[in-house]
Amino acid sequence: MPLALLALAIGAFGIGTTEFVISGLLPEIAGDFGVSIPAAGFLTTGYALGVVVGAPVLAIVGSRVPRKSMLMALMGLFVVGNALSAAAPVFALMLAGRIIASLAHGAFFGIGAIVAAGLVAPQKKAGAIAMMFTGLTVANVVGVPLGTLVGQSAGWRVTFFAIAALGVLAVLGIAALVPQQPRPGQARISGELAAFRNPQVLLAMAMTVLGFGGVFTMSTYITPMLTDVAGYAPSSVTWLLVLFGLGMVGGNLVGGRFADRSLMPMLYTALGGLTLALVLLPLAAHDKIAAAVVIPLVGAFGFATVPPLQKRVLDQTADAPTLASAVNIGAFNLGNAIAAWLGGLVISAGFGYAAPNAVGAAMAAVALALALLSASLERRTSRGAGSVVVGRSTAVA
Repeated sequence: MPLALLALAIGAFGIGTTEFVISGLLPEIAGDFGVSIPAAGFLTTGYALGVVVGAPVLAIVGSRVPRKSMLMALMGLFVVGNALSAAAPVFALMLAGRIIASLAHGAFFGIGAIVAAGLVAPQKKAGAIAMMFTGLTVANVVGVPLGTLVGQSAGWRVTFFAIAALGVLAVLGIAALVPQQPRPGQARISGELAAFRNPQVLLAMAMTVLGFGGVFTMSTYITPMLTDVAGYAPSSVTWLLVLFGLGMVGGNLVGGRFADRSLMPMLYTALGGLTLALVLLPLAAHDKIAAAVVIPLVGAFGFATVPPLQKRVLDQTADAPTLASAVNIGAFNLGNAIAAWLGGLVISAGFGYAAPNAVGAAMAAVALALALLSASLERRTSRGAGSVVVGRSTAVA
C-alpha cells in the first residue's frame, strides 16, 4: 500500500481520538469549568452536530479545490479546534473548539476516501479506504484509552494539546506523502447534488445509518450493560472496550479486503453477522464470558460494513463523488444519534440496559434488507440495459 495512506491514517487516528476521548474525560472537564456532567455532555452533542453540518458544507467548498490542499486545510482546521479546546479559559470556548474541530471530520473522511481510492488500482480501492479508516479504529484501541489516562493523570488539556500535535503531524505527512491529484472536475454544485437522485446512493446511505445505528445502540450503553447486567467491575470495562476496538480494527481490514473481491456478498455477510450478534447479545449480556465474546463480534461485523459502503457510494457517483462521499460519513454520525435516542427510549421504558441491542438488531436487519433490495434493483437495471442493446443490434441486422 502507498505511504500516502499512512498520512491519511494518522489524520483519521487524531479525529477518532478527539471524537471519543471526551467520554472518559467529562468528569474532569465538568469539574474544571464548574458545570454539571450533563451540561458537559454538550461537548459530545456539539461535535456530532458539527460533523453532520460540516460534511456537506465543506465538501461543496472542497469540490473546486485540489484534494491534497483541501485535506491539509481540513487538518489545519482540526488543529485550530483542538488547540482552542485545550487552551479554553471558559466552557463556551471549549465547546466552540469542539465544533470547529468537528467541522473537518466528515469532509476529511469523505475526501480522504476519494484520495485513498485514487492511489491504488481499481481492484484495490476498498482495501485502500479500509487502510485509511484503520486510523479511526486503532484510535479506539490506543488513542482513546491513552488519551483518557493522560487526561486523568496530567490534565485533560494535555490530551487535547497532544491531539492538536497529531493534527500537525498529519498535515506534514499529507504535504510530504500524498501526491498532487488532478484538480476535481469543474462539477457544479448541481452536479454534486444530482448524485442524490440515484436510488443506489440513497440506499447505501440508508444502510450506513441503520447498520451503524445497530452498532451504536450497543456501544452507547455498553458500560452500564457490562456493570449492571453482566456483573463486571467498573475497572474491567476498559479492557472490554479494548476488545471491542480490536474487533473494529479486524472487521474494517477484512471488510476492505473482501469488498474488493465481491462487494455485495461482503456487505450481506457483515450486516447478517451484525444482526445475529445483536440478537444474541441481550442473552449473552447476562454471562461475563459470553458478553466478552459477542461484544468484539459487534465491532467486527459493524466496521466490516465501512469499506464496502463507502466504496459503493464512490462507485455510484464517479463523476461527482465529493459531496456524496462526505455526506455518507455524516450518515455514520446520524446513525449514532438515532441509536442513542432509541436506546434511551427503551431503557426509560424499563426494559433494561441490554434491551437497546434488540433495537440495534432490528436496525441492522432492515439494513440487510435494503442491501438485498439494492442488489435486486441493480440486476434489474442491468437486464433492462442488456435488452435495449440486444434490441438495437437486432434492428441494425
